[in-house]
Amino acid sequence: MEIFLDNISRKYNHEWVFRNLSFTFSSGNSCAVLGPNGSGKSTLLQIISGHLHPTGGTVQYRLNGSMLPDEQIFRYIAITAPYIELIEEFTLPEMISFHLKFRNLRHGMDVKEFMDILDIGSNRDKCLKYFSSGMKQRVKLALAILSDVPVLLLDEPATNLDASGVAWYRGLVAEHCADRIAVICSNSQPAECDFCHTSLLVENYKGTR
Repeated sequence: MEIFLDNISRKYNHEWVFRNLSFTFSSGNSCAVLGPNGSGKSTLLQIISGHLHPTGGTVQYRLNGSMLPDEQIFRYIAITAPYIELIEEFTLPEMISFHLKFRNLRHGMDVKEFMDILDIGSNRDKCLKYFSSGMKQRVKLALAILSDVPVLLLDEPATNLDASGVAWYRGLVAEHCADRIAVICSNSQPAECDFCHTSLLVENYKGTR
């Protein structure tokens, strides 16, 4: 899988978030998208995922040598971010079962295996609204990382995680991301992205009015 950004730009009102950004993402290579809050990292991730269109430039997706149509991109991408919410009235098994209506899990994994990897003990049968912020973040990360898709987009993945949660996240990435495109947005926190092969500094593409 490859994703090609060709001179993409994005404007909100009269302000350019970034301009003329070109980059290629390819399977087997992880990329850290770096910058402070408000620098445009999340906007870039939403453009890569197809949730936003660039103001200028093009985004193309290639799988096994063939270009993918834009309307099919969502089938190949899993994304998680602080602004993406869980359905908190669901229990964990209900949330996973709902997720499975839209995404298969890697390696034919079933609900029990998923919950074992999640490792949240006796909390597994509670409604998600009773989960701590750290447990919710684990669920969001696991739903994305364990989905059977070639592209993984993670926006500030260590949000709300304590030291053991960060170690769990890094182990999950190490085991499940080697053969995929992984794009990780971070405020330059090493624990989130110091394993990435390449980096992209969004501030290098700031435009003017």
